[in-house]
Amino acid sequence: MGRAAYRDWQWVEAFQSFTAVEKASGLSPADYELLAATSYMLGDVPSLIEAQERAYTGYLDEGRPLPAARVALWVASGLASRGKFTEAGGWVERGSRLLEPVDEPCMERGYLLLPQALRHMISGEIEEVVPIAAEAARIGREFNYPDLIALATHTQARALVALGQSTEGFRLLDEVMLSIIAGDCSPMVTGIVYCSVLEGCYEAHEIGRAAIWTDSLAEWCGAQPDLVAFNDQCLAHRSELLRLQGDWPEALSEAQRSHQNHARGPVAAQAHYQQAEIYRMSGDFKSSQLAYQETALKGGEPQPGLALLQLRLGSEDAAVASIRRALLETQGLLPRVRLLPGCVEVLVGTGHLEEAASAVEELTTIAEKTSIDTHRGWARYCSGLMALARSTPVEAASYLREALRIWEELGLPYELARVRRDLGRALAQMGDADGARVQLDAALSVFNTLGARPDAEEVTSALSSGDSEKPFGLTDREVEVLTKLASGATNRAIAVDLVLSERTIDRHVSNIFTKLGVNTRSAATATAIRNNLA
Repeated sequence: MGRAAYRDWQWVEAFQSFTAVEKASGLSPADYELLAATSYMLGDVPSLIEAQERAYTGYLDEGRPLPAARVALWVASGLASRGKFTEAGGWVERGSRLLEPVDEPCMERGYLLLPQALRHMISGEIEEVVPIAAEAARIGREFNYPDLIALATHTQARALVALGQSTEGFRLLDEVMLSIIAGDCSPMVTGIVYCSVLEGCYEAHEIGRAAIWTDSLAEWCGAQPDLVAFNDQCLAHRSELLRLQGDWPEALSEAQRSHQNHARGPVAAQAHYQQAEIYRMSGDFKSSQLAYQETALKGGEPQPGLALLQLRLGSEDAAVASIRRALLETQGLLPRVRLLPGCVEVLVGTGHLEEAASAVEELTTIAEKTSIDTHRGWARYCSGLMALARSTPVEAASYLREALRIWEELGLPYELARVRRDLGRALAQMGDADGARVQLDAALSVFNTLGARPDAEEVTSALSSGDSEKPFGLTDREVEVLTKLASGATNRAIAVDLVLSERTIDRHVSNIFTKLGVNTRSAATATAIRNNLA
């Protein structure tokens, strides 16, 4: 009964059948492995570990060291993935000792390599992962063992993507997913690889693949009513995809469903972050702040969203400090590329143009290395923002049109509307008022459809004023500072009045002088009066 239920993916029935037989007469080591896998699918980690340990002992009692070693290495991998490296090391040692007297090649030696690869991955030693995982995959192919092939190959692929070798990495991931979809692997390995491949797609911002595999995972999970283990990951990833595709209500619903399932750790942090982003873009700043806090409490990184929220609320110094902190603490190509676009927005918005230029340069370098469309879109968009800030609208328009094409191809409506808004700003600086209005009208329509209230209000204000961009490429904050400067206020007085640091005001004044092409406060005041800015 238990085996039949296992084959039919009836996890509750399989668990009940296996445990009933265990109480009555005990299980064979192979059946204990099936019980362990069933427990995993039900999210019952204590039962998983107990069943694996009994399978290990059972194989030893039968004088079968090879399957015992394989189970020991499964236990080690599970413990290492939970950060229990000392215990994992003990189980690796057990498995290794069992393999020492074995002279002939065996599949279990491939499994012995997986905890090593995982340890290097977690330690950030990504280069070490590739050859180890490749050798494990070779052993899996030698013995025609699909589970080992899939686990090792996807590990190798994830490492390649993390190193920026995304073409080769995603080629391997696609190959693995073909075997997963074909049903070549056990259910537990199928779920593990599904979620890991999805995580790799989202980490690398490979939106097209993420959409395909998210739908595939949802279908696989949906065919198993009892399944617990992978549903939360599916919901969290689906929430992000829906947000990017512009279905914010459904994205919010999926994130909330993940919470209702009592998701923990990174999955919970991811779900809270998606909620925070939607609330921020919708203008519900209080709820956004709380959700970013929950992201951090669950062990996640609330940046760059939190810094963008702080910037929106006028807390410029806090925004700069928090995004700088995140970048200082973040290593690795993919984690940094996730932060850099928001970092550029914050630094440009607060007048840190040289620092922003360095971030744009890093982002552009990463995009050239990975050749991932999303990275290229971000690099072009941020280059456009820099050009706008430096009052070179022709250059800005060129970058922004490239970003526009990429976001259109990827089908990301919010990103597309933001580019149209800023392209409108560039065209206005160039004196093309009609062209600017076309872009701003298109952006406003999308913002209204999405429910992006703050962005919609900003564009509406620009359109109603008949002047979508301030003269000289000045930001709203710089115009505010210039107005007070022209009234005769000192930098310290302006800082007190605007509740900003004096250093921030000094920076704004310096940027204003650069954009106006002047060197003195009196010259800036005269320019402001001539252009009705004061």
